Amino acid sequence: MMQYAMLGGTGFPTSRIGFGAWAIGADWGDVSEADALAALHTALDEGITFFDTADVYGDGRSERLLAKLRRERSSVDFMIATKVGRRLDPHVASGYTQANIEVLSTAAWPT
Repeated sequence: MMQYAMLGGTGFPTSRIGFGAWAIGADWGDVSEADALAALHTALDEGITFFDTADVYGDGRSERLLAKLRRERSSVDFMIATKVGRRLDPHVASGYTQANIEVLSTAAWPT
């Protein structure tokens, strides 16, 4: 049975086990969209409510798949934690501005 805990001070209960989305980005081999979505749906079905991703996991592919999961399972509350900015050019601390992050996020999470 899945265990849950509050995520810091957010008040959002999240599963103690998360889904790491690097593999569905297909950087480590071919992963079809159907297989990736099946894994994501199974994770939700098993009670996982925390998904970790980044803009570099398949150059945004894992984030796009999680966006599709969000649309397909809109009645289920789950959290997506994404890391952003590894594609900054140049990759320097001063590049982590709101404007740059919004541009990077828009590329990964199209409306």
